[in-house]
Amino acid sequence: MTSAVPSNTKKKLVIASDHAAFELKSTLITWLKELGHEVEDLGPHENHSVDYPDYGYKLAVAIAEKTADFGIALCGSGIGISIAVNRHPAARCALITDNLTARLAREHNNANVIAMGARLIGIETAKDCISAFLATPFGGERHVRRIDKLSNPQFNI
Repeated sequence: MTSAVPSNTKKKLVIASDHAAFELKSTLITWLKELGHEVEDLGPHENHSVDYPDYGYKLAVAIAEKTADFGIALCGSGIGISIAVNRHPAARCALITDNLTARLAREHNNANVIAMGARLIGIETAKDCISAFLATPFGGERHVRRIDKLSNPQFNI
């Protein structure tokens, strides 16, 4: 059974965005570091137009290589970058909109990345989502079989 790092343990996180979420990403990095987490900013490092798939793929590779405990992916809506991250079979990225979706993503889906839309949620909601996500352990047991199928799909149903 896989579980999250205990909530009182500082995490190693990777974070990436596109230009629409650059400011949100910068604010979240500062906040996460203040909480004592180790945060690697995968870019972009300047506020100019970029393509979210490039940064979503980069984040997914970091998760697959286990260079971080969890990832945070940000774009204007959260949709595009979550699709990009989920192209990698080792990534389980959930689009999060509130505390409940953040908790369920960890508990039921063992998500290792969350995605949020900078144009859709405010900073306090983003912080609340991240806090819930990092504090929630994977529920294990009845969910394991389903989680395994996410990385090893079987289309012969």
